[in-house]
Amino acid sequence: MRAAVLHEIGQDKLEVLDDVEAVGFGPGKVRIRVRATGLCHSDVSAMSGVLPQPAPFVPGHEGAGEIVDIGDGVTGLSVGQRVLLCWLPACGSCPACKRGQTQLCLAGFMNAGTPNFRRPGGDVFGFAGTGTFAEEVVVDAGCAVPIPDDVPFDIAALIGCGVTTGLGAAVNTAKVEAGSSVAVIGCGGVGISAIQGARLQGAAQIVAVDPVESRREAALRFGATEAVAPDALADAKQRITGGEGFDYVFEVVGRSATARTAYEATRRGGTLCVVGAGALDDFLQLSMFELFFDEKRILPSMYGGGDVLRSYERAIALWRAGRIDLASLITHRVPLAGINEALEQMRTGVALRTCIEI
Repeated sequence: MRAAVLHEIGQDKLEVLDDVEAVGFGPGKVRIRVRATGLCHSDVSAMSGVLPQPAPFVPGHEGAGEIVDIGDGVTGLSVGQRVLLCWLPACGSCPACKRGQTQLCLAGFMNAGTPNFRRPGGDVFGFAGTGTFAEEVVVDAGCAVPIPDDVPFDIAALIGCGVTTGLGAAVNTAKVEAGSSVAVIGCGGVGISAIQGARLQGAAQIVAVDPVESRREAALRFGATEAVAPDALADAKQRITGGEGFDYVFEVVGRSATARTAYEATRRGGTLCVVGAGALDDFLQLSMFELFFDEKRILPSMYGGGDVLRSYERAIALWRAGRIDLASLITHRVPLAGINEALEQMRTGVALRTCIEI
């Protein structure tokens, strides 16, 4: 089958090959024919080495498709069923799951060290234990989440990561209050979803912050009340909050520099919500005095900060009701052969989300 492969960490282009085989099928597993997958910034971060991932590997973790085969012992799923791929399935029995924090379950990470694919030259991993830049993928049954027939594959793919992450950061983690002021730093697909989440929660002012003009323009269409370049954030803080700072600031870039900017833009007693996935060696510095004196809440948000299955259901319900716009998040569509074009669009900030149709 065809799949896009990164041979070495640090390379900026993928090679689309037709000699890749999805492996590991057996008891407790399902084989999925991937129909659509989103290009998430986390894929690019794994390619560059910001996020740890063994190579060679097939990127992609935000996908949807149809089940083509089911292993022994799998219940509740059937061949031909439409599913989205959950890259972080909950085991249901670990301490995090028992506490109701299924987004912190580590069972899914254990699969990341097992090759999902094979080529004549050797094993190939799948990013985050999945690898959706491929025509087929074999995953644990818990990764296959059924979707209703009226949800298109491209919409389902977005719900599988970016939408759930951004929406959940505002709704589950920060719990944005009605009438509050919000700033969102980084307005790609996840940041736009955080903006939509803040709007749903009733925020009065939502300032989108991004260096790319097209993304700022998009943010206004999705519910931001104002959009500014990073160097204009201080002025917006002064005008909108009288210099006090925003009630909630979302950092959706994954860098210590922007996290520090977000901290300074947050009012005393306000909430900084860290959504971006950053590097292991990139440290945010805060003094012990400011931590004590400012009493700002610093809340990291992993995969939307809540039960992902419930979050999927909520996103679908809101989409059906017209309360959130998911179709407009997809600004570019390419076939698998055009994956390197899509990567360039993401790096330059042109695309909010690119859908790869497989």
